[in-house]
Amino acid sequence: MDGQSLQLDVSREEALAKATELIAAAWRSFDHFRPGQPPVGARMQALTALGLPEGPAPVLDVIDDAALALDESIAQPRPRYFAFIGSSALEIAVIGDALASCFDPNLAVYAAAASELERQAVDWVASFLGFPAEAGSFTSGGTISNVTALAAARERAIPGSRRHGMTGTKTAIYCSSESHYSVTRAAELLGVGSDGVRALPIDADRRLVPVEVAAAIDADRAAGIVPIAVVATAGTTLTGAVDPIDALADVCEPRGVWLHVDGAYGLPAASAPSASALFAGLERADSLTVDAHKWLFMPKACGVMLVRRRADLEAALAHEEDYLPHERDEPHAVDITLEYSRPFRALKLWLGFRAHGAAAFREAIERNLVQAQLLYAAVVAEDELEALCGPPPLSIVPFRHAPAGVADLDDHNGRLIQRLQEGGQVWVAPARVDGVVCLRPCFVNFRTTDEDVLALLDETRRIGRELALESA
Repeated sequence: MDGQSLQLDVSREEALAKATELIAAAWRSFDHFRPGQPPVGARMQALTALGLPEGPAPVLDVIDDAALALDESIAQPRPRYFAFIGSSALEIAVIGDALASCFDPNLAVYAAAASELERQAVDWVASFLGFPAEAGSFTSGGTISNVTALAAARERAIPGSRRHGMTGTKTAIYCSSESHYSVTRAAELLGVGSDGVRALPIDADRRLVPVEVAAAIDADRAAGIVPIAVVATAGTTLTGAVDPIDALADVCEPRGVWLHVDGAYGLPAASAPSASALFAGLERADSLTVDAHKWLFMPKACGVMLVRRRADLEAALAHEEDYLPHERDEPHAVDITLEYSRPFRALKLWLGFRAHGAAAFREAIERNLVQAQLLYAAVVAEDELEALCGPPPLSIVPFRHAPAGVADLDDHNGRLIQRLQEGGQVWVAPARVDGVVCLRPCFVNFRTTDEDVLALLDETRRIGRELALESA
């Protein structure tokens, strides 16, 4: 063996030029909507039926096949992708991912400049949001961020629990009935158990009710149950509701209960002047989660978890192992994070802030907020459309097509969404709000225009009317 078995069959420069050409073409295609989503074609079906290759294939052909697979995939960066809460993959961030993958530093331990840059990026995120963080880290997303923060909350509530377990202690976590399932998953992983999650009532604006939280905490303590944390959702996944953080801090502080803000989706709007009041009291939280791959326009995966006190994370996670001794004064990232082989996720957001400036991010978020208001106003102005909630607090607008004479509106809207996806002019996904099937568009893409927003309404009316005639 001559050590050359993993060499490319063309020069590295040729392979890179090919990839660059394909990326540039993709970016150009994201500038405007694409009419229609290509189906998975015969070539792709044949490729995905292949067994493990024992021999090489021409590299340029392989790159072309990868591009075909991506072209026939649903791409969230497209300006009319309104399903779920997508990532729009800012161009400079894509370059950051490529550079980080090339050099491949491991941020489990001190990685020199990469570690320093991650700390700086953590500080920048904290400053952007207005949160006094002593520490934080980049994660794979909201689930890992929530688990990490709640692990710190558990250790503060039950000192030593990371070592001796829960020892039969009953515990509870308090959240909205519309909080993200990652809160329940964290409770299951941390020994609280899903039965220990108090999914509490919401008010008319779909927000957690502080008096209900206070009553639940006090009742649990009286019953010998230890409160671990209150989780305030800063932008629920279903409707974008923002729990009253300041009032929840008033509940938590005198009771000595950790307040965590799950802002995976909505927290970037704290930087936007038109929405910042919704996040009053954020600086009083003990920890927060934000996904930069949602409303900070990064490609996945790029979550951020911040804490007010570094010591809380170290108490829950710090350790010393023979294979990972602390050789210098710089702390290891694994002393405040769950992951060991941590990629350099911070680079892409650092590049984004450097290349564009924080003001450009705020402006893009404001545009998305205005687009949600535009859609909501257009929906309420149409007799055949029905908004499922009031004016959007952030950028989610659940609505349905409700023409006269259609008996089963849930079935009608389910078929409408399927037909919209098949048509490919816009991409939406179904949701249920209070048991009602609806469209749930979300605007978190810096490429989306007002024209794209109104195209969603045009397609909804057109296809909805066709379906209503078919059913008549």
